[in-house]
Amino acid sequence: MNDVAPAPPRRPLRWLLPLIAIAALGAAGWFGWHSWQTRQQQANLARDNAVQQLAAMQQGLEALRRDQRANARSIQDAAATNRILRDEVLGLGQRSALLEQNLAQLADSSRQGAQAVHREEAELLLNQAQQRLVFAGDLDGARRLYGLAANALDSIDSPDYLNLRQALIQERNALDALGPGVRARTAAQLDQWAGQLEQLPEHLPTAADTAQPWWQQLLSPLVQIRPADGKVLIARSERIAANDSLQIELSLARAALERADDKAWQQALDRCGTWLQRLWPDSPQRQQRRAELQQLRSVELRPNLPELGSTLQQLRSMRAAEDAP
Repeated sequence: MNDVAPAPPRRPLRWLLPLIAIAALGAAGWFGWHSWQTRQQQANLARDNAVQQLAAMQQGLEALRRDQRANARSIQDAAATNRILRDEVLGLGQRSALLEQNLAQLADSSRQGAQAVHREEAELLLNQAQQRLVFAGDLDGARRLYGLAANALDSIDSPDYLNLRQALIQERNALDALGPGVRARTAAQLDQWAGQLEQLPEHLPTAADTAQPWWQQLLSPLVQIRPADGKVLIARSERIAANDSLQIELSLARAALERADDKAWQQALDRCGTWLQRLWPDSPQRQQRRAELQQLRSVELRPNLPELGSTLQQLRSMRAAEDAP
């Protein structure tokens, strides 16, 4: 038997181990690279995300800055508007103050103008009242004018006119104490006297009127026999003319009374007395009318009136003092 030489032992692991080591190192390197690559990608993604977030934050910050700048401009515009409005409000306040001052001046001037108008009105009324008293003796008209002047002075609320009101009250009391006045009273008496003339008998009654003979009673419807007075008018036409003349004399007497003409008044009443004797025969009634006529004739048409005009003088003095420079 042939001895067979043993084969040399195989060494497969010699090259396998380095290969395995290399493979392991390669795998480890690949895995490491892959991991690094993954981490790098993740880092890149994170960086991209961070960059995008930063860009978004920058954009948001820029938008906030723009909004802040817009808000700042709006605030500045609002502040400017507020300053303008404040200036306008101040201007309006000043204008309101000026308007109030002008209105106060206008009110004061209007008040002074109204007072001046009332004062002029009172002065005019008092002047007319004095003229009525002096020239016409019209007490009623003077009283009415004094009342209107008192109303005009009452419309003035100034204490400077207190003395004027007191003086006017005294003058009005003096006028009221005079009553209706001489002319009005005398005119009423004259009218009453003229009305009583119709009651005078046109003929005197005789005893024959009560006891007449039969033949006079028989002829009385046709003929009336009465005693005649040569001074008394009998004819109807003459009596009508005389009565008209009497009425004319009464009208002249009234006109003289209105004028306060004593001479014309007395002459007219004297002529009335003459016609009284021509129209009616002598009787107690005629004598009474004659006595009343003499009383009317003795009336003083211009009596002494109380001293008036102090209020008018004070008004004129006040106006002269205000008009003086």
